[in-house]
Amino acid sequence: LEPDVVVRRQEALAAARLRMQEELNAQAEKYKEKQRQLEEERRRQKIAMWESMQEGKSYKGNLKLNQQETEAGASASAVPKSKPNKKPLRGGGYNPLSGEGGGTCSWRPGRRGPSAGG
Repeated sequence: LEPDVVVRRQEALAAARLRMQEELNAQAEKYKEKQRQLEEERRRQKIAMWESMQEGKSYKGNLKLNQQETEAGASASAVPKSKPNKKPLRGGGYNPLSGEGGGTCSWRPGRRGPSAGG
């Protein structure tokens, strides 16, 4: 092994590590900024809720409106799914308490008395 090759390889490795660390730091900074913005938005919503509650208005309605606005923005890209018409599993006359229409299975309590263990 030649010393020049080893030194160049170590320098390249150190440069790659430094570059990766800088990318990680940038991602962490973006994440912190995003969390700060979310926290600020939550704080604004709490303040608005408190003010409306002090005025005697319903603050739950405002909160629902805010949630619907955020959901509307998120669900605009999603395609709503239509549910197919489902038929009932049993007929309308089925009543498990009456014993009628239940089919061939009927439950009976076991015999009373001492257990068969010994």
